[in-house]
Amino acid sequence: MDGGSPCWLTRDRVGENYDGRMDEGNGARATDDAGLPEPMARVLGEYERHLVAERDLAAHTVRAYLADVAGVLEHARRLGQTDPGELDLRTLRSWLAKQQTMGRSRTTLARRATAARVFTAWLARTGRAPQDVGAALGSPKAHQTLPDVLRADEARDLLTAAAELADDGSPLGLRDVAMLEVLYATGIRVGELVGLDVDDVDGERHVVRVLGKGSKERTVPYGRPAARALELWVRHGRPHVVAEGAAGALFLGARGRRIDQRAVRTLVHQRLADVPGAPDLGPHGLRHSAATHLLEGGADLRSVQELLGHASLATTQRYTHVTTDRLRRAYQQAHPRA
Repeated sequence: MDGGSPCWLTRDRVGENYDGRMDEGNGARATDDAGLPEPMARVLGEYERHLVAERDLAAHTVRAYLADVAGVLEHARRLGQTDPGELDLRTLRSWLAKQQTMGRSRTTLARRATAARVFTAWLARTGRAPQDVGAALGSPKAHQTLPDVLRADEARDLLTAAAELADDGSPLGLRDVAMLEVLYATGIRVGELVGLDVDDVDGERHVVRVLGKGSKERTVPYGRPAARALELWVRHGRPHVVAEGAAGALFLGARGRRIDQRAVRTLVHQRLADVPGAPDLGPHGLRHSAATHLLEGGADLRSVQELLGHASLATTQRYTHVTTDRLRRAYQQAHPRA
């Protein structure tokens, strides 16, 4: 099997960038380990407790990791192995090669290889395996796609149109303007937005305290337009909407409790549909746009990385490709010798 494996299966360990997404066809899910030998099922349960209790990962990320690892263990079982400590590099490579023959994308293969490496590293670190056999497991580089972003004038038109719709002073109209302003001003994730409490907003310093991935807390500044929108919502909108059980939630749904991500996504799509020529983006598109406009305005990569809560600078660097691409297009359109 080694000799016939694709070349990327023998490369050195690549950077681990796991996004927690799941897709179909990966075998057992986290709780579907009934067909595994008892030692494998037991270790899978112990690994789940590690991911939840020690690494404090989000629930969907835990499910994705476990689904990938369960796929590795099921493949090993079919090869006659019964204990995770018996895993070897040949088994991992044949598992990835099988995924490739099933038509899995390069992004999926890269993600699954990362899940296997993280698992084998844990096995070795905790003494459940004599060595980290996944350390030498390579994977294809995932294709880097440039995110769609709004132009600065499109972002301005979006927020202006939302403010005009809220001119009637309706509580939900004030909320919508505040959410859009905060999303674009801070570049926070939609999950971080809906998780905000009123006490997380420091109106005097114009900063908001955000609980990001891995329960990592960071402080993100926002500008005067977002400050005005937040003040209007908190003082004149939220009191008319809040219901029992909302606790300290900053943004509320129509029934007066903490708003959910789906409602925010629907709002962003609806409001962008009113902006002529603007791409159809969700809240993450506003995050991409905020990052791009910060870099175009002269912000340094490290500062943008901290604002966005990226664990790796490489994740932030892709926005430099967006700005370079836009600069190239502008040059080609405007320069007589382009």
